[in-house]
Amino acid sequence: MSESAFTIFGGTGDLTFRKLLPALYNMSASNDSAADRQIIIIGRRNYSTETYCAKAREWVKQFSRLPYTDEDFKVFSKRISYYKMDFTDIATYTSLNAYYQKRHLTEHIFYFAVAPRFFSIIADGLTNVANACHGKVILEKPFGEDLDSAKVLNIQLETFFNAKNIFRIDHYLGKEMIRNIQTLRFSNPIFSNLWNSRYIESVQISAFEDIGIEGRGGYYDASGALRDMVQNHLFQILSIVAMEWPEKFSTDAMHDAQIRVLRALRPVIDVRESLVLGQYEGYHQEKLVKPQSKTETYAALRLFIDNERWWNTPFYIRTGKKLDRREIKIAIIFRPAFLEKAAQNILIIKIQPSEGVYLQFNIKKPGDTDEIIQAKMDFCQNNYVNKLNTPEAYERLIKACINNNKSWFSQWDQIELSWNYIDKLHELYDWEKLPLFRYKAGTTGPQQANELLRRFGHKWID
Repeated sequence: MSESAFTIFGGTGDLTFRKLLPALYNMSASNDSAADRQIIIIGRRNYSTETYCAKAREWVKQFSRLPYTDEDFKVFSKRISYYKMDFTDIATYTSLNAYYQKRHLTEHIFYFAVAPRFFSIIADGLTNVANACHGKVILEKPFGEDLDSAKVLNIQLETFFNAKNIFRIDHYLGKEMIRNIQTLRFSNPIFSNLWNSRYIESVQISAFEDIGIEGRGGYYDASGALRDMVQNHLFQILSIVAMEWPEKFSTDAMHDAQIRVLRALRPVIDVRESLVLGQYEGYHQEKLVKPQSKTETYAALRLFIDNERWWNTPFYIRTGKKLDRREIKIAIIFRPAFLEKAAQNILIIKIQPSEGVYLQFNIKKPGDTDEIIQAKMDFCQNNYVNKLNTPEAYERLIKACINNNKSWFSQWDQIELSWNYIDKLHELYDWEKLPLFRYKAGTTGPQQANELLRRFGHKWID
């Protein structure tokens, strides 16, 4: 009798302990039928299954969404098996194949919770595993280090795996409010009818991190904010915010709508009016960072989408590390009303850490006066979500992969277009000569990012 396996390469890493195991535990504890499969942990460390589960228990206790119980963990841990191997050694995959066959594991989902440079190595090794080519693979982004490396990696993977079975995970797309953007926009005429350049003056997408590079100096110093966050996550959010109404809410229709946005991105002509790069003070003291590194830890961009809906409406994107808060939000700033003293309407979609919707609009001040004041409606979804105990991002996306739903996964042509845009920025300008503005930790980034907007009569919504 054949069984299904969920195999994690990189099973002793931070991602597995903090995100994947808690997500799989939640699925098991909630009796989700999608969790009914064996979990094979691949790692180099000298653990037994028992010692690994003892270690995993502490991470699950700390990071699971559902309350931890010994009984639930006992049921969950019975599915876990630890398999020690060096996944960079192709010869070891023959033994892995024998291990699968002994346990009658013939249906596979492989999770590559490792650095992108190991993706092709693992794929080569899996050629020695029966039925692996018919399985699914989940890949952590970023996908490649630039457009050329991404193309090579994609060819290598699609040579072995069927393209429809490659799931490029972007945990941002699994967040509740990202998925709620379409409902908010398309099911409310007060927004859907105004969602265009005639009524919207500008759009802002902000992704703030209050931590630094957290021991990832080797990777981050070769990447930077544009490659790590803008290409990787924020262009995906941009395409969801700006896309046309899909013909139907299917995977293919959503994908086509997002692709049209990315294809319509206007190339940057004058970098001085489109881009601000920054680096936090003390970055050079981080481990594995080059002493004179010009890698940006902050980026702000002014973008345009050249289509009828968004003609000449600027989209402002900013992201950075060691800022004053941890926050992801989208701000829709509507054009001013005809009344001179009326403030602009603002819609804010709050994604992280709080989730919800904030709307600012105008009313007359109560009493014998014509003064206009701002009214604010603030819907906090966190309280509502906690009552429902809804799945978190990784839990939701793992289940989507199991159920073969690719609606909220990045597809190759989206990644290709995003990389192409960022790579052209690097090609057009002498990157080493671009100004890199210093900023103090615990601030909102370099002041020049504020000047970028002020130059065009706008300001960041903080």
